[in-house]
Amino acid sequence: MRHLITLADLTAAEIERIFAIAEDLKSKYRTGLREPILPGRVMAMLFEKQSLRTRVSFQAGMTHLGGSAMFLSDDVGFGKRETMADFGRVLSRMVDVIVVRARRHQTVVELAEHCECSVINGLTDLAHPCQAMADLFTLRELVDKLAGHTLAWVGDANNVAFSLALGCGKLGMRMTMATPRGYRFSEETMALIRRAAPDLELDVTDDPAEAVRDALAVYTDVWASMGQEAERETRKRDFADYQVNAALMRHAQQGAVFMHCLPARRGEEVTDDVIDGPQSIVVDQAANRMHAQKGILVWLLGPTT
Repeated sequence: MRHLITLADLTAAEIERIFAIAEDLKSKYRTGLREPILPGRVMAMLFEKQSLRTRVSFQAGMTHLGGSAMFLSDDVGFGKRETMADFGRVLSRMVDVIVVRARRHQTVVELAEHCECSVINGLTDLAHPCQAMADLFTLRELVDKLAGHTLAWVGDANNVAFSLALGCGKLGMRMTMATPRGYRFSEETMALIRRAAPDLELDVTDDPAEAVRDALAVYTDVWASMGQEAERETRKRDFADYQVNAALMRHAQQGAVFMHCLPARRGEEVTDDVIDGPQSIVVDQAANRMHAQKGILVWLLGPTT
């Protein structure tokens, strides 16, 4: 049984295959064709955190593919009424795929261990593989081949950064990170990255201008993610010199794009003139969540697998 818990679960060839499926389906979508490749397939969605892009993109995508999606709210008692083993064994007998957005990464890992259907990580504290897949797919549309290009990350070494590091390593893309000391990947997380993506070229600095130099894309995220609200004021002080603004973007290569997984806290990690400016591709990233995830669903469940 195949799951997508982190991008460590995919080879470079499998990522490229998912991209090819997504590209084909997106091209057809633009002409008004929504191929019912997964008729009768059912997707269950379990979310412990708020969501706009993940929830809507998965639900719309599965509908386009001819299947259906059910959003399971608190009334199913996920993680409360029964063991994860009982919950997973029962639910996975009734649906074809489960998308989980969980507070703890171990929740998704444990659920997948007891499921007879595929489980997709819709976000955890460690990883956000579907976001990274959409991001890299978006960049692939711009440059065709990612190998040899540089992705610069400015800010906290969070779950999105972790997933992008794995994806960059598998696809031959260099990654630079401007992150204050104390907010960088832990030794344990770096060990996971090195094990899953041993070819990754990763450079870490405390100088944002150095990190974005020659970068194809400059990426940032909120300084305090969901669950870190109590740290927000401290983080605002610690990341004050890590804002992506017009001055910083001028250090990147000509034609560089700005990326953000959204939602953004405008005026903190990014200025309005950058996120709303001509270099920004944040809306393309968000829209491509649906297309990349349709590729994932077809790869997991469809006749092309």
